[in-house]
Amino acid sequence: MDDGRGDGVLLFMVVFVASYLSQTKAHFLFNSLSLLFSSLLFPATPCLHAPHTNSSISEIQTFSSSVGLVSFTILVNFADGSLSLAWNQAGDFAGGVSISNPHAEEDGQKVNNFLEMVRGEGVNDGFSGPGPNDSLLPGLIDDVALNCLAWVSGSDYTSLSCINKRFNKLINSGYLYGLRKQLGAVEHFVYMVCDPRGWVAFDPKVNKWMSLPKIPCDECFNHADKESLAVGCELLVFGREMMEFAIWKYSMVCRGWVKCQGMNQPRCLFGSSSLGSIAIIAGGSDKYGNVLKSAELYDSSSGMWELLPSMHTPRRLCSGFFMDDKFYVIGGMSSITVSLTCGEEYDLKTRNWRKIEGMYPYVNEGVQAPPLVAVVDNQLYAVEHVTNMVKKYDKEKNTWNELGRLPVRADSSNGWGLAFKACGEQLLVVGGQRGPEGEAIVLSSWCPKSGVRNGTIDWQVLGVKENVGVFVYNCAVMGC
Repeated sequence: MDDGRGDGVLLFMVVFVASYLSQTKAHFLFNSLSLLFSSLLFPATPCLHAPHTNSSISEIQTFSSSVGLVSFTILVNFADGSLSLAWNQAGDFAGGVSISNPHAEEDGQKVNNFLEMVRGEGVNDGFSGPGPNDSLLPGLIDDVALNCLAWVSGSDYTSLSCINKRFNKLINSGYLYGLRKQLGAVEHFVYMVCDPRGWVAFDPKVNKWMSLPKIPCDECFNHADKESLAVGCELLVFGREMMEFAIWKYSMVCRGWVKCQGMNQPRCLFGSSSLGSIAIIAGGSDKYGNVLKSAELYDSSSGMWELLPSMHTPRRLCSGFFMDDKFYVIGGMSSITVSLTCGEEYDLKTRNWRKIEGMYPYVNEGVQAPPLVAVVDNQLYAVEHVTNMVKKYDKEKNTWNELGRLPVRADSSNGWGLAFKACGEQLLVVGGQRGPEGEAIVLSSWCPKSGVRNGTIDWQVLGVKENVGVFVYNCAVMGC
């Protein structure tokens, strides 16, 4: 598409404006697309609703554009949260649609707050506004266009970047990810590697699988054991190259791999977790096999590593997580023969570690995977792989309570080969299954708020990836 032609995209943007004002976005998106295109194809389609005309001028914003002989008018009422569309063909009224918003006051305030923020800071991402050829979308001011695009699924950003130069510049700037966070439009993506073909990503919102580019690393890194971590809009993959440890990162913004700056003390088999744009890595083993008690903080906004105070106890094969804005490490081994049942808590404000005796009583052995843990709504859950039971941690009593069984077996491989992660407000289990149709990786989820009935967890299948084996080598969940 030519750089100055955005009219075709406006057909979709009209619907995205409406989907922003509506709380039932996916349902309305489908219906509105059907109405819009049926009216364009069949001009005799009767008007569904006439545009609103009873609101004051100060509360109404009007946007107009045209595609060939068809012209569009969009009326957005920021007072009652309603939106009206109308289109004409060759001068004759062809059709229209009106949408009211049951959450008008809340959404209207959200829109106004964002518009004030943009005007106050002068943010327009480099796109000037007066002329139709200078705007992001012809007929729409950039403030409204950016609001619309922020609600588009992140898995579609690659396609949007191919529309024209303006869209490519916008997507590559990373501006939309910051705007999404302000508007509360955070999505979760599940990244995993299950076979030699490389990393894939799953968007549970639209049930879409995507293949990532190959990591431009040496063969040693490809075949060595790896660990992964999602922080901000980056996926970090830790492994070993021919001469040293290496970290490669995949950026959602750039949609490609680059080599990340190494840690101050390179390591493997560590515990890690992320909170927003930062991540903490603790413990592990250095390249000589020494067990470490040091910890480091990674800031994805700068790409820099910072040494933190060391833990009380060195440990490897441990797990990390954030809970109540504090970082925790549990499990692991301090040597080949000594397993740890204690945990440690790091307070980011005081920069101190606190030892918690008996926090994880399920003793690790050298052949076992690190503890499978996940935090949802500041509550800690873990998998005891010997019994395939999901347990919940009681912070007050420092004890664990059984909830129910996993949807897949964890005991057959000592906890290796499956993932237990938090995905928004849900617990996510990613594991392999063999059936009549062959091998597949199945993603199952459960929302703890739904409760447990008669000792049974109601796991729901989110997605299935067929013909990739049954072993999950690495998995990370990104929220951005």
